Amino acid sequence: MTDYVFTAAGIRALDARLDAAGLLELAMEEAGRAVAAALLDLSAERPGPFALLAGGGANGGDALVAARHLHAAGRQVRVLAAPSPHPLTQRNRERLAAVGVAVEPLSAEAVATLGPVAAWADGLLGTGISGELRGELAAVVEALNARTCSGLEPVLAIDLPSGLLADRADAGPLSVRATHTLALSGYKPAHLFGPAAERCGTLTLARLAVPPAWAEAEARATRFTDAELGAWLPRREASAHKGTAGRVWVVGGSAGMEGAAALAGVGALRAGAGLVTLHSEAELPLPMPELMRTRHPSLGQWVQEEGQRPDAVALGMGLGPQAAALARQVLTWAVPTVLDADALQPELSGLGHVQCLWTPHPGEAARLLECSVAEVTADPLSAAEQVQRRYGGVVVLKGGPSVVAWAGGLSVARGGHPGMASAGMGDTLAGILAALLAAGMAPQQAAAAGVRLHARAGERAARRFGYGLSASDVAAELGGGWADLGGPAADPRVPCPTPAGGAELRRPELL
Repeated sequence: MTDYVFTAAGIRALDARLDAAGLLELAMEEAGRAVAAALLDLSAERPGPFALLAGGGANGGDALVAARHLHAAGRQVRVLAAPSPHPLTQRNRERLAAVGVAVEPLSAEAVATLGPVAAWADGLLGTGISGELRGELAAVVEALNARTCSGLEPVLAIDLPSGLLADRADAGPLSVRATHTLALSGYKPAHLFGPAAERCGTLTLARLAVPPAWAEAEARATRFTDAELGAWLPRREASAHKGTAGRVWVVGGSAGMEGAAALAGVGALRAGAGLVTLHSEAELPLPMPELMRTRHPSLGQWVQEEGQRPDAVALGMGLGPQAAALARQVLTWAVPTVLDADALQPELSGLGHVQCLWTPHPGEAARLLECSVAEVTADPLSAAEQVQRRYGGVVVLKGGPSVVAWAGGLSVARGGHPGMASAGMGDTLAGILAALLAAGMAPQQAAAAGVRLHARAGERAARRFGYGLSASDVAAELGGGWADLGGPAADPRVPCPTPAGGAELRRPELL
């Protein structure tokens, strides 16, 4: 099932649709039931009552519903709640009182002096916050953090730890530091990126009963499943040979940076390219004897005079100052092209064609947008979208996780491993993407599937090596990663899986 990423505005719009249809109360009931189930799972071995903190908005209403379900399950609950003008929250407060559960006033002192609890539920604030915490609410959060910092009393944040801004990857000075977060309906940027995600602890998604068309319409981005991505991977017929499996040219490498192009070549081979040739002015190493290489006295002259065309080009890895000029020329070839590293230059603005992939990391994206790295990392979705609009084609903003942007759409990758934060990973990814393009994949699909394939190989490498991963370690696991994603077999007699949930029909721009 495809998952979605919502901004705060998207959630408000979705709630408005549900309210107009008379479904908002049902959604709150579902959310509260999911919170209760999560708390029961979290504290299966822990005695004592649950402590639920309820703010004045819908997030507090979810906490009150959860308290009622916990009480019905025979568990003791302590509810500390703020006054609420929200009609549904007020109604659920009355329902809770009707079953004999007292609601106590919310205060920092009450949080600090409450007896031992099995677990806390943070229902103070949801996605509606727009600034820093202040006053009594800030004091409540400080008291909760001080009490739970030892980890002896876990904290489940309802939808989002209070104090975090839903749309931002950066985190302010004060928010709840949750051990677990239950995201409601879909993910928010703060769940997935940067320091904000670290304050969410273990993240779980509760899929509420929201009409799928409404969710898709209000979502900021998509998170494709492995089944969807695996079904997009290219299928090689039994009659295939090296000439039909994709010809990739890697243009890169310079004195001191020879390995970058070689790693891209390895990535392309391991991702299924039939023929991979490295083009450089430097003497490049051959980490795999199956790679071919051509040394040119002048890449600039070769690019201008070369009459043949490959199925895809990866350009820029370790190439040096001439990368932008070479990229400008190669883009006129109108073949599928991956631009990486030194080829990611502001002077190429507007030159990306529909089969061009730009693959910046945050520092390179900041260069392309002429802004700070902090601006990019604080809002990766907007940054990827801005690069795509300014440069054209498809953009892969690399990170943990990566974002793929195309004209009219965004997706956020799944998986990966922190051990992949090492030199050469981006070079390998560039080769992977070039191989998928050379096999005939549409650029949007190649980008989304290639990023996940790379991440899955990194996960496998981490299990094998534990720590200190190299790009070569990850490249060696690409075949296993392909199998994990359910990529189609080479034998055409083996049925090819179809995308789960009809994603291609719902998103024709990916065809």
